[in-house]
Amino acid sequence: MSSNQAIGFFDSGWGGLSILLAAREALPSEDFYYIADCGYAPYGDQTHEYILDRARKITHFLLHVKKVKAVVIACNTATAEAAQTLREENPQNIIIGVEPAVKPATVQSVNHRIGVIATDRTIASTRYRQLLARYSQGCVVHSQGCSGLMECVENGELNSATTRQLLNKYLAPMRDDGVDTLVLGCTHYPFLSEAIRATMGYPVHLIQPGAAVSRHLKECLQEHKLLSDSTHHGFNRFYVSDLNEDRKEVAQRLYPCASLFEELPI
Repeated sequence: MSSNQAIGFFDSGWGGLSILLAAREALPSEDFYYIADCGYAPYGDQTHEYILDRARKITHFLLHVKKVKAVVIACNTATAEAAQTLREENPQNIIIGVEPAVKPATVQSVNHRIGVIATDRTIASTRYRQLLARYSQGCVVHSQGCSGLMECVENGELNSATTRQLLNKYLAPMRDDGVDTLVLGCTHYPFLSEAIRATMGYPVHLIQPGAAVSRHLKECLQEHKLLSDSTHHGFNRFYVSDLNEDRKEVAQRLYPCASLFEELPI
């Protein structure tokens, strides 16, 4: 394993770009491959077997075809359904996931009322129930699956009437209960932060995963002596299932320096 090998990221679509943005800030000299599995999305509506199959194929592509030095599962749903298996099957590799930040939310909430918005699959997952059981004592937790929100981001509808309508539907019970801390439990949702704040109608602390995941990634690379020693700015390359011009346009809106796109060959 070489420190000059790239890092691989994957998500069911473009939500993981919220992680990539934070990782680029933390690791400016690293090379990144990003996989957007748009042709097989949304993961949140699929079975465990379906998600695990895609995660295995993508991880194999990143580790054995692109020869990355670390894999970041930049998707809450894929982390919940596949991270443990991927780590067991690839014990020699760095594989990092992203989970709803329940623990930080309980620490930061002043009134002990927190909300978690995520895909239906994440909210129903065993891992999420374990997080609640471990960290949420003493707090009122509103857990909300948000079918349709991921698609809003994928379509570039960050503040459309449809997006606002869905947000109002999902956030109204939290707003009525005075939730003061909201966990964005899907990597797509940070791109809806402005609309979320407007929907809540009062100051609310939004907990986003990008910075924490990037810190953990950097620590793992340091521990394994795999931080890049390059003095140049790292490149970004994007592999997309069912690539088309609309998807390129959305990616460039969310991650303005995105330019190198290829069809994902799996």
